[in-house]
Amino acid sequence: MSCSSCSTNKSGVPNGCKSNGNCATGTCGSGNKLAVFDWLSNMTLPSGEAPFNIFEVRFKNGRKHFYKNSENLTLSMGDVVAVEGSSGHDVGIVSLAGELVRVQMKKRKITADSDEVKKIYRKASQKDIDVWQEARERELETQRKGREIVSRLGLKMKLSDVEYQGDGTKATFYYTADERVDFRQLIRDLASAFSIRVEMRQVGMRQEAARLGGIGSCGRELCCSTWLTDFRKVNTAAARYQQLSLNPLKLAGQCGKLKCCLNYELDTYLDALQSFPKQDKVLKTEKGDAVFVKMDIFKKLLWYTYKEESFKWYKLSLEQVQEIIELNKNNELALPLEEYELEITEEISVDFENVVGQDSLTRFDVPKKSRKNSRRRKRKPTSKTEVDKQPQTNKRQKKKPQGKTEKTEGGQKTEKKRVDNRKPRPKNNPKTRKPKPENKTTDKPQGQPKKTKNPRRKNNNQRKRNNSDNKNNTNNEK
Repeated sequence: MSCSSCSTNKSGVPNGCKSNGNCATGTCGSGNKLAVFDWLSNMTLPSGEAPFNIFEVRFKNGRKHFYKNSENLTLSMGDVVAVEGSSGHDVGIVSLAGELVRVQMKKRKITADSDEVKKIYRKASQKDIDVWQEARERELETQRKGREIVSRLGLKMKLSDVEYQGDGTKATFYYTADERVDFRQLIRDLASAFSIRVEMRQVGMRQEAARLGGIGSCGRELCCSTWLTDFRKVNTAAARYQQLSLNPLKLAGQCGKLKCCLNYELDTYLDALQSFPKQDKVLKTEKGDAVFVKMDIFKKLLWYTYKEESFKWYKLSLEQVQEIIELNKNNELALPLEEYELEITEEISVDFENVVGQDSLTRFDVPKKSRKNSRRRKRKPTSKTEVDKQPQTNKRQKKKPQGKTEKTEGGQKTEKKRVDNRKPRPKNNPKTRKPKPENKTTDKPQGQPKKTKNPRRKNNNQRKRNNSDNKNNTNNEK
């Protein structure tokens, strides 16, 4: 079973679906984690050589085993087969066939005559597949009830996964625990609750993360659940060689252990560190002794500081440090570090360029301005004082008269000036100007006081009170 992408063209080269070893359609039987694509399936065997009769069969969560095709069945990748179990039979999918199985067995150090290699009974019938699917649907409920039983018994263990056998008569419970656990009573309770045979299997933190899967801090699927099969030991020394901060939150993966990817670039760092001097090396200069602070491995830069003036760091290149060490070997003092630092020239690197109308990378870092002030500015003035203070910009400006354009014989446009026939205004003649009165206020009598406006109007109640007071005053006078 394979899709058209896995077929070969006329020249015999496989087309491929550009999935880097993972089937994009899921029909090749290798569309799950820890899958291997058989690139040797298109090659014919030499004449007289029989095909390899051992197949690799995959079960739940990437669990794989090797089975012998003793019945000489015609099998291919993706076929559902019924295989020999511990008691009864199990159902799995053929994940690998051919000569690559021989390579995988050699890698795991399993021989063809080993007891671990069991038999393939037959291709799975529809009844076998139905029983298998029903057993798979019971796994979540079994896991939930199993955790309730574990918490009721007070056992210090974590039940991480449950896997049913293909015939539904047996279930394997995977758990993690820091200490040794006595689960004899747990097995009795599980067997009586589900009426099945129970097998308990302890796994490590890394194996648990590989079975459950997930997304790592890099944004991709976990390596242990996709392609990584052997878990090597990871130490904090790998983080020290790579100049990483020993922060457990950043160095630990989803399993709670150190990330496996710390070992990926360790060899590159070790090769680069061979040309660097030891960190306990002291540089002797005319100003005093300098000690190591930090380094940048790939830029080949080192920072040193004086013992007496540790507040200031000096940046040196690897060649300058080696030059100072050679001088110290000849019992000579080097120049002060300030002069070496001045010789280093840094190249200006452009982090971002506005190409094809791209926005700034930090456009979301700037906080937004509040809209309250802008609304207050746009608000229309209500009082007369605010209207007077505003500049009168909306007045219409008089347009200057423009002359008419006329066409000449050559077709060119000429502008004809307009003649102003309006009469000029008479200018003020000082001789005909009327004399102004000297003092307008002389006619008014000087003894009269100026009228003052009442600051506050009287209400009807106040008027009534004043009228009643005036009547009382007249009666008293009488």
